Amino acid sequence: QVQLVESGGGSVQAGGSLRLSCAASGYASSRNYMGWFRQAPGKEREGVAVMTGGSTTYYADSVKGRFTISKDNDKNTVYLQMNSLKPEDTAMYYCAASRWVVDALQPEDYMYWGQGTQVTVSS
Repeated sequence: QVQLVESGGGSVQAGGSLRLSCAASGYASSRNYMGWFRQAPGKEREGVAVMTGGSTTYYADSVKGRFTISKDNDKNTVYLQMNSLKPEDTAMYYCAASRWVVDALQPEDYMYWGQGTQVTVSS
């Protein structure tokens, strides 16, 4: 059974940083897609950053240069380092994983989801 557990969310002021973690059990981060998605109130869930088993990365245009996805295969954990945070980054952030995807940043392509962690950025 695959389980994804996020941690690291919180409240920061604009310009600040946070690091999210997603620990996977029953799932090998070294061979599959894992990534981060977010959903703000009243908006659709969107892809933020994804890493393949081979460590290729994909980023939403809105976070390029500010967010960095990384992973530790020994710990089956994926991280999202978020710098220069903006109020528009405020959302529930979800970790997701899948063995096969067509579009790496498309939420509908992902099979497994965590419960989410809230990120709030104040101006």
